Amino acid sequence: MSPVLFLLMLFGALCSSGKPMRREEKLKLRNQVVEMFDHAYQNYMDHAYPADELMPLTCRGRVRGLEPSRGDVDDALGKFSLTLIDTLDTLVLLNKTTEFEAAVRRVLSDVRLDNDIVVSVFETNIRVLGGLLGGHSMAVMLKEGRQHMQWYQDELLHMAKDLGLRLLPAFNTSSGLPYPRVNLKHGVMGPETRTGTETDTCTACAGTMILEFAALSRFTGDPVFEEHARRALDFLWEKRQRNSNLVGTTINIHSGEWVRRDSGVGAGIDSYYEYLLKAYVLLGDDEFLQRFNTHYASIMKYISQPPLLLDVHIHKPLLPARTWMDSLLAFFPGLQVLKGDIRPAIETHEMLYQVTKKHNFLPEAFTTDFRVHWAQHPLRPEFAESTYFLYKATGDPYYLEAGRTILDNLNRFARVPCGFAAMKDVRTGSHEDRMDSFFLAEMFKYLFLLFAEAEDLPFDVEDYVFTTEAHLLPLSLSTAPYSSTPTSNRTADEELDDSNFDWTCPNTRLLFPDPAFPRNLREPIRSAVDKSCPRPAPYREPGMGRPPLRAQDFMANNPEHLELLRRMGVSLIHLKDGRVQLVQHATQAVSAVAAEDGVRFMQEMMELSSQQQKEQLPPRAIQIVSHPFFGRVVLTAGPAQFGTDLSKSATGVRGFVTVAEPYSGCSEITNAEYVQGHIALLQRGQCMFAEKARHIQKAGAIGGIVIDDNEGSSSDTAPLFQMAGDGRSTDDVTLPLLFLFHKEGNILLEALKEYREVEVLLSDKARDRAAIFKGKTLPGILIEGSADVQEAEEDCQTEATTPTSCEPVGQSHVSTVQLDEVSPTQEEVSPVAAPQEEKGPIDPRADSAQPKQEERDSAKTKEPEGDTDSSRQSVDELLADWREDLEAFQQMEKDEL
Repeated sequence: MSPVLFLLMLFGALCSSGKPMRREEKLKLRNQVVEMFDHAYQNYMDHAYPADELMPLTCRGRVRGLEPSRGDVDDALGKFSLTLIDTLDTLVLLNKTTEFEAAVRRVLSDVRLDNDIVVSVFETNIRVLGGLLGGHSMAVMLKEGRQHMQWYQDELLHMAKDLGLRLLPAFNTSSGLPYPRVNLKHGVMGPETRTGTETDTCTACAGTMILEFAALSRFTGDPVFEEHARRALDFLWEKRQRNSNLVGTTINIHSGEWVRRDSGVGAGIDSYYEYLLKAYVLLGDDEFLQRFNTHYASIMKYISQPPLLLDVHIHKPLLPARTWMDSLLAFFPGLQVLKGDIRPAIETHEMLYQVTKKHNFLPEAFTTDFRVHWAQHPLRPEFAESTYFLYKATGDPYYLEAGRTILDNLNRFARVPCGFAAMKDVRTGSHEDRMDSFFLAEMFKYLFLLFAEAEDLPFDVEDYVFTTEAHLLPLSLSTAPYSSTPTSNRTADEELDDSNFDWTCPNTRLLFPDPAFPRNLREPIRSAVDKSCPRPAPYREPGMGRPPLRAQDFMANNPEHLELLRRMGVSLIHLKDGRVQLVQHATQAVSAVAAEDGVRFMQEMMELSSQQQKEQLPPRAIQIVSHPFFGRVVLTAGPAQFGTDLSKSATGVRGFVTVAEPYSGCSEITNAEYVQGHIALLQRGQCMFAEKARHIQKAGAIGGIVIDDNEGSSSDTAPLFQMAGDGRSTDDVTLPLLFLFHKEGNILLEALKEYREVEVLLSDKARDRAAIFKGKTLPGILIEGSADVQEAEEDCQTEATTPTSCEPVGQSHVSTVQLDEVSPTQEEVSPVAAPQEEKGPIDPRADSAQPKQEERDSAKTKEPEGDTDSSRQSVDELLADWREDLEAFQQMEKDEL
């Protein structure tokens, strides 16, 4: 479960706003882009050509086979002067026509495509085939202008077709999905190919062919390329998860089974979604748009948690699959601009910009609280791409400043004498001896377009679509001859369902009559990332007194407090996964003073969460020691920041469990005679954790276990968190209190339902059974050591030793308010936001007041075991299901990116 996401959406002016950039300043930055491109390109030509890429630290070319292998990264290299081909259309865009003509002549005279070398089908398609087609498009455009390239006779197109034919053998599979690699000389079959044995490919690898292959078919009149690309897309569409309408990250190319079932918009999937929308733009086929919008609706429903984009499981889309984001998803705001969904694009881009300013570059992966997860940065262009498209959509000069930041950081930290070097670690500023071809193909295109005026461009970019490698394909291809009728999955009588998607993109001028709109979306996100936007205390009329509500006093289940929030323009939003968001619209406040109170309240919430954040505690263990478990089942539990510290107890706390009444534990316990001397089971919700602990302690309990009420939550797929206090002294709480997610808690409840008496051991880690039963006769079943028992022991050890991060993994920080206590709205006990309460968007101390929640709570009070299907499963079935999910999750972790 993700941590409390406390998103402050203040729609008012906070901090200073940007001023329009002077034309002279834009010209200066545009010229700087050109100078930087020259530095990179000329060093490649001087020190690396005809090698595929430049090694800027050692000032030499990277030739595959002569340098130490870097694994799959080297599959992009095919001894075909990759960087030169990838840069062809960039030369034209930057008005370097003479250099372009010379480069084309070099490609025609020097480059061979029949090398006996195994290359990535995906990388060769987007970089080399795309580069040749982009170069051909530019050559034709220049030739039609009658000033340059008059000698050109489609030579680049002929090379492109040759390469396309060399890639086609990869599609020789029963599914139509291409093999991930192909031998340029021998194809995929036979021992001499040294490939063709792979079984898996990534979704993007198979689904990012349609633009280049369709363009090749339209340019040449040969439909075979487009047919193969369409078949691969059709297969992926058919294999989508039908309930969530999401696709996984890795698929078996023969069976069509999903190998990795995590789904996001970053590495492994990214350009699949991009190409569905752009295929519609380029080819005009409505089916591509329908598919894209179906996927997009699911992305916004399950993956998008503005400004974050978090991977989920395709079969359980409400469960997060990872607690960090990769840098490749930075392209997505740009795609949202093309879609016409500007608001989430602004929000996600701002989050990425703040991470960039915090670390100088986007780390390859970063956590939801914006810390480095993977520290490399290979000079990726996706953030610059989204920056350009957002500027184009909004005209907001803020994005020009973002572009300036990119330029400055490249020159300050990545520039070296022989080019620009990738960052090995953004934290230390260390370099890696690589300058990938996409740096020249994409980065300088988007930065030049960002700062250039229309008259600076040699052609109208509106007449072209950008591929994922930023190669330019003319929109006129949509009317080019195409001799084969595209196959469709729809029957002849089936109408295209247009109820779930738009046919046109909205006019951004109509969307944003207020030029301050983008700024109003960005400010709270900036404040959340760096907490560096000081706000003075609001002016109040004499006699007005203090603000009507202070953050430290707020309780999310207090109707009076909710009404005060409404008056301040603050609303409480319950997210799909049970968390709560606080959103402020200053314009909805009842008065200007109330709006200022709302601003102050939201700021206090951020400060309160920061003050309450404490050092993260390791997870605890709940070991079922009674018959028939005898210590074999260990449940991973979250700790509390108060009460008995189990890490300082040699024996832990052992006792029988009983369900407290009321099950919420938010009022005096009515079955104290049963709770006394026992470990009380409680349900999360309605009040603060500390309050629950005090009630069961008063009833005589020796410990407590709080069970999450968010159905389906599990420590396998969600980060653990620690329960916080209530903002007051908790020294009076002397018993241990632990937290179980729903799935683990259900195992305990089912055991209690089936065996009546269940004894557990609360401790800092799983104990050896010999120690648990020391001085007692070991149950015969343990002495016999049957195969079943051994297998159960192994499973148990797996559960007990599976590392579970206690860090705020899912700190969906937008304004990641990390409250130790669940105060105003820290609804979800989060890894980082140690909620004091149980459920509250900001308030770690108080649970949210949801009308339906109360009904659920009362129902569960009567029958805490629950009445869901999963609750009626036997303990064995629950454990089997749990282990199956755990195995799948562990496999995902192994295969990450």
